[in-house]
Amino acid sequence: MTGHVEFGLDTFGDVTVDAEGKNLSYAQVIRDVVEEAVVADETGVDFIGVGEHHRDDFAVSSPEMVLAAIAGQTKRIHLGSAVTVLSSDDPVRVFQRFATLDAVSNGRAEVILGRGSFTESFPLFGFELSDYNQLFEEKLELFTELLKEQPVTWSGGTRAALTNQSVFPTTEGGSIKTWIGVGGSPESVVRAASYGLPLMLAIIGGEPARFAPYVDLYHRALAQLGKPTLPIGVHSPGFIADTDEEAREILWPHYSVMRDRIGKERGWPTMTRAEFDEEAEHGSLYVGSPDTVAAKIAKTVGALGVQRFDLKYSAGPLPHGALMRAVELYGTKVIPQVRERLASQG
Repeated sequence: MTGHVEFGLDTFGDVTVDAEGKNLSYAQVIRDVVEEAVVADETGVDFIGVGEHHRDDFAVSSPEMVLAAIAGQTKRIHLGSAVTVLSSDDPVRVFQRFATLDAVSNGRAEVILGRGSFTESFPLFGFELSDYNQLFEEKLELFTELLKEQPVTWSGGTRAALTNQSVFPTTEGGSIKTWIGVGGSPESVVRAASYGLPLMLAIIGGEPARFAPYVDLYHRALAQLGKPTLPIGVHSPGFIADTDEEAREILWPHYSVMRDRIGKERGWPTMTRAEFDEEAEHGSLYVGSPDTVAAKIAKTVGALGVQRFDLKYSAGPLPHGALMRAVELYGTKVIPQVRERLASQG
């Protein structure tokens, strides 16, 4: 039994193009992200996540600022990061920024913490990649102490120690909902359980059901540690249009640009159209009509027994108009269909 499931949207604020194929300004992309989130709120989407990057193909380096702007124009949608790169940030400042977001949004703030698959923030903020593991371990330890909203005493090797230190503002609800985003290592799954934090699985390729062992591991770890059952979410890429053919034809050129640019940096071969279609058919790319995407999401949610599904709907220079339509279809068509399918499955 999956029980109640939430449905979200994630964007990294990819730099998009205009009708002539020219890059929009960073400022315009950020304003467009806010507009997309407003439509998500109006159409019944439960969550909007905004990613953090520090490179020229993404416009958002300060998600909390964008989320605060969204908070001022929305009423019910929950607001969070996707993800906050805690390793190259200060846990105290991260807590303060999200506690402030929680205040201006009337308790709608969430944070998804991760190591980050991009490493540009490390040299930018003066951190060594050789300290990658220590930075995340120590800062996560401190952040979980801050979540208790009590005076903190903590020491480590990555920042100044704290002694009986209170941090403000505190939240009205007593804590900020905090997820750990993981890419699929058993160590990361167990770490999330050990801190008693919900798990967000980034499934960006391959058959989603292959992550079932990680779901089982998380549940076993929670039980062995004597912790309560906690939510599990899935973050995966996708795109929705009126028909399957239209969705694939719109997405493919933009998705391939994004994927090949990143792939070139990481030594991956160029993606072929056949690989794209295979991922759309059998992998973790949720692209197609509302019916097709709803069926695929319902299958994943049912197979893994998760409590949240977040669709990463932006992809490279995919234009704002296409993104707006995808957000609208997700809220008005896909989510209701997924709920119906899950209800019929019992």
